[in-house]
Amino acid sequence: MENSHKIAVIISLSISFGIFIVLALICVCRRKGSRKDESWDKEGSFKSKGKGVEEMEINGELIRFNGGEDVTSVDILDAPGEVIGKSGYGTLYRANLVRIDSVVCLRFLRPTCTEKVQDLMHMVQVLGSIRHPNLVPLYGFYYGPRDEKLLVHPFYGGGNLAQFIKDQKDQCHKWTVISRISTGIARGLDYLHTGLQNPIIHGNLKSKNIFLGQNQEPIVSDFGLHASLNLNAAQEMLEAAAAEGYKAPELIRIQDMSEATDIYSFGMILLQLLTGKEPLKANPDQDFYHHDILFDEKNGDGSLMDEERVMRFFRLAIACCSPSPSLRPDIKQICRNLEEI
Repeated sequence: MENSHKIAVIISLSISFGIFIVLALICVCRRKGSRKDESWDKEGSFKSKGKGVEEMEINGELIRFNGGEDVTSVDILDAPGEVIGKSGYGTLYRANLVRIDSVVCLRFLRPTCTEKVQDLMHMVQVLGSIRHPNLVPLYGFYYGPRDEKLLVHPFYGGGNLAQFIKDQKDQCHKWTVISRISTGIARGLDYLHTGLQNPIIHGNLKSKNIFLGQNQEPIVSDFGLHASLNLNAAQEMLEAAAAEGYKAPELIRIQDMSEATDIYSFGMILLQLLTGKEPLKANPDQDFYHHDILFDEKNGDGSLMDEERVMRFFRLAIACCSPSPSLRPDIKQICRNLEEI
């Protein structure tokens, strides 16, 4: 009888100890889980310190910026979309946000091509704070449960500069249009290089990445996008730029990007505006400019405008495309020269 009592006591103590161990493990797991949540909250609840953006808020997995306050995750995920561009690292959609009756550009970044979302948060904050008439604003950044990432931008019905040069033969050969587009691109690039606390290298400047607004006002897109890509995807982006003729000769690795490599790409765009030809199809030794540029579209009387003015523009473009980075003008010099021409 006494032995039975001892056995019962031992069993009771063992069960009690087992319950204690289980409860202790549950508490430890809950504490670890709460620490993870707190860590995510610290990363996700940062406040915007940039210029031109009123307030950034996080609604689930959607970070919204100035201009995108009315957009929700449901709007984005349910939006009927039309593919308007593809690249090695993502796809660009024209999306109709039915609830708020708005059309936007959605840039889908492939999960295999991007950095971890935690590593992107600072750059997303910076890009979301940028507001300039000649730079495409970022309205929102969506991060999905399967690591999908979407950038939300306004949609520009005027298409991109490459399409404009190819399709609008009469308009793209007018000197006033060429001057307006080149000056606008330079101003946007000037803001990226000198108007921020830390300069932003565009990294993929080409005519396809310049949208046109009203009166052919240029709006530069894709700036800083390379910082969101992993090394392999960013290097592929660089090789694509080389295949199209926009890459500076000294730019071998993505880490070698600089203001000077942006200037080279800008010079190639200036030559494209002058000749009406893509970089690889133009010959700077022969194709100085398209002959229609010399006709004065204002008077409409067939009189020739000052050829020296066009040649000064051509010489500026050639200087930007110098094989030596040290010989290329900086963006401030370019802006001054364009205003003087």
